[in-house]
Formats: sequence, C-alpha cells, structure tokens
Amino acid sequence: MAANHDQSILIPRVKLGNQGFEVSKLGFGCMGLTGVYNDPVPEDVGISIIKHAFDHGVTFFDTSDIYGANNANEILVGKALKQLPREKVQLATKFGIVKFDYSSGVVINGTPKYVRSCCEASLKRLDVEYIDLYYQHRIDTSVPIEDTMGELKKLVEEGKIKYIGLSEASPDTIRRANAVHPITAIQMEWSLWTRDIEEEIVPLCRELGIGIVPYCPLGSGFFGGRAVVESIPATSSLERILTRTKSYIGMLEKLAEKHECTPAQLALSWILHQGDDVVPILVNASSLL
Repeated sequence: MAANHDQSILIPRVKLGNQGFEVSKLGFGCMGLTGVYNDPVPEDVGISIIKHAFDHGVTFFDTSDIYGANNANEILVGKALKQLPREKVQLATKFGIVKFDYSSGVVINGTPKYVRSCCEASLKRLDVEYIDLYYQHRIDTSVPIEDTMGELKKLVEEGKIKYIGLSEASPDTIRRANAVHPITAIQMEWSLWTRDIEEEIVPLCRELGIGIVPYCPLGSGFFGGRAVVESIPATSSLERILTRTKSYIGMLEKLAEKHECTPAQLALSWILHQGDDVVPILVNASSLL
C-alpha cells in the first residue's frame, strides 16, 4: 500500500493576549489572495486555499477592509467562512486605512464615527455576526487614541467585536490604548530580517499581557530561498528590494542545509520559538504544511 503523504499536522493552540483569546500558533494572512505582491487568484482558488489551511490546523485568518479592489479580500474570506464551522475560526480584520498607494501615500482615519462605520461595513461584507479580533490598521495621530479606543470598547460591549488589536503602534500609543480597554494583540513586522520591535515593543507587550502577531515573518519572501526570489515578477513591488539581497541567499541556504530544512522553514522556526505569545501570519501558510 502506498504511503499516505497527506497526514494531519498538529498545529498547537495558544492564548493570544491575557483575555483568553485562543488561536492556532500559525495564522494565515489572506491579503495575497486578492493581489498585493502578486496577481489575484480566482475566487474558487482563494476559497480552496483557505479551506486547505483550515483542514491542516490553521484556524486564525487575517484580512482587512483595504485588501483588494473594492474590499475584495473581506468578501472572499466571508464566502470561505460559509464553508467552515464559524465557531472554530478566529477571524481578524482591520480598519483605519482609507486609501493607500505608493505615489500619494496613506490616508488614515481613526475618528469614532469612522471606526463604527468600518466595523458595520466589515460585518456585512464578511457576513458574520461578530469579528473575533478587530485591529486599528494604522494609527491616526490627529485623533487621540483614547477616542478611537472608546468607540472600539463600545463595539466590544455590543458584541460586534470580541477583542481589540493595534497594528504598527508606538509604545506610548499602546500604553494609552490599553488603559482604555485591554489590547489583545499587536501586529508588527518581525523576522530574522526585521527585528526593530525587540527593543521596546516586545518587552512592553509582555509587560501588559498583549500577544504579538508578526507579519512578513519570511521577510516578504526573502527567506523563501533563491527559487522564490528569482521567480518574483519584475512588476512586483518586492522585486526591487529582493534583487538587492540576492547575495545573502547563499548564506541562508547553507545554514538551512546544515539543519536539514528549507530557508523558509528555518526562518519560520526562529519566529515560532520567540515565545508562546507570538503568532506569526503567513500569506502562504498552506504551502508550508
């Protein structure tokens, strides 16, 4: 009888933050399904990828109202959720970025009115009764964080969201926000390539009991190895960055070979071992399972 190569992989479950929010130790970032670094995938393919990740133990899914043209990512995730047991999925989405492009920059809004309107719109697009983890995607420095958090606290009390998160927040903002309502998770870039948060953010999160959700734990594809880097399309926003780093790939590959794993597995193992309060999200998590 042929060996079964599709054996189930047990992904541990951990508490994210100190409010009791339990998630899979590895999360799936749905952003790439509707195109950012790559072309969008067909809807049926995107749904099948989400289902594949879930079938292999990933229950923590991350999206945002800014991902994809016309909020396509939330709509896609919502359709996938209809084919999964909702009570076993931890759904995270975000608000706050009104507009983003490389030429004109980022437009951010953190007013209470905008917070509520975004939450209501996301609930409708996702077609769910509640959002497990609702992040402020970027901090609006023109609005006191206490005002933004005050509205998020109301949404928790109303049962529309369960937990509150911040993305790309400063230490002062995190402290002030947490004083209004406990913050469950901070989402920041963290990898072997980007370690800025280790000096202040990580110690602060552990002091306050806040979980850490690293994005780009594979260095935006850099730690995927030579084959991945060389396959980046010239039109991708990553191509210029990764081209400058190709000379370092050989060193990474040699280290991975020493440990009998791929460069991606090496980088992922490193971030996973930073603590039980660390839950990285991958845009290609299913390919590593």
